[in-house]
Amino acid sequence: MPIEIESPEEYGYDKIKNNLSESSIADQTLESLNLKIPNLTLLYSEHRGSNRLRELIVGDSGLTKDDVLITTGAAGALFIIATSQLNHNDHIVVVRPNYATNLETPKAIGCEISYIDLSFDSDAIKVNTKIVSVSCPHNPTGTVMSRNTLDRLVSLTKEKGCLLLVDETYRDVHYGTQLPMAASLGDHALTVSSLSKSYGVPGIRIGWVITRNKELQTVLLATKEQMSISGSVIDEWIAEEILSRKESFLPSTTAEMTTRLEMVSKWIEKEDMLWIRPAGGVVRFPRITKDPVGGTAAFYERLLKQYETYVGPGHWFEMPDTYFRLGFGWPTRAELQAGMEAISRALRAEGI
Repeated sequence: MPIEIESPEEYGYDKIKNNLSESSIADQTLESLNLKIPNLTLLYSEHRGSNRLRELIVGDSGLTKDDVLITTGAAGALFIIATSQLNHNDHIVVVRPNYATNLETPKAIGCEISYIDLSFDSDAIKVNTKIVSVSCPHNPTGTVMSRNTLDRLVSLTKEKGCLLLVDETYRDVHYGTQLPMAASLGDHALTVSSLSKSYGVPGIRIGWVITRNKELQTVLLATKEQMSISGSVIDEWIAEEILSRKESFLPSTTAEMTTRLEMVSKWIEKEDMLWIRPAGGVVRFPRITKDPVGGTAAFYERLLKQYETYVGPGHWFEMPDTYFRLGFGWPTRAELQAGMEAISRALRAEGI
């Protein structure tokens, strides 16, 4: 997947001054989280994930800990779902643009794929459709469907007899009313999420899939057991500590991201770009409407080589490179501002 091969950690953080390609808030440390790992027993843990962690994840959603399976990040959850539910005779409907795992794993399985571009058309569902896959808040645009749209989607997929997969990785950073977990709305609906994006701890690789469907949950567990048996005791302990105190830092995170969103909004308004104003998450997906000097390839090369600024090009999401993902949660405010100014200059080839 290009998004992984070309990721900043593969390219080298030392070559990037303003990293606007990341899709999460700033990376946290044990010290910043005020955590000291105790003398844990490093055993095979509960295969579903620790009881306390699963209870913290469902909270007051109306779901139970038995509806939750802990996975290796949201990517692990998506892989488990795709490989356990799809084969080459099946069909999947995927909203595009989308995170690469939602696109590449079904391709590797060989199933038929229909892409829906940020809208939903019931005609896309076929007799052999097994999964309808969406994300909310959406990666990379940050858009959020209305409650009415979510309810209609739940109803439609139930009627058609297919699973509804909702990637809710950015759910806890939102700029309006928070939707309920999709898994709480029907036993054919699955919620996937993680601590990577909204909490800034992608290094502990904690994600989950939630479904009230007991038979499906058993299949997903069996698939996980073939891949990793259980999760990391250390990772799950850290996740428990973070989620147990999330109310003490999520409000300040959202307030900071709201300020940064306004910075990005004011900048985009001055540029030849189009975008959809987001309602959640920490990424944006503007489209360049005026050809950069020398073309888009030259623009990206200038931006990285001359201005040491990195963004996620559109081909990461199987979209034209006139689009790019801009992450405003990971860099410092100063780096975000410098990065946006660098994009403006690189578009015009200033300083060459």
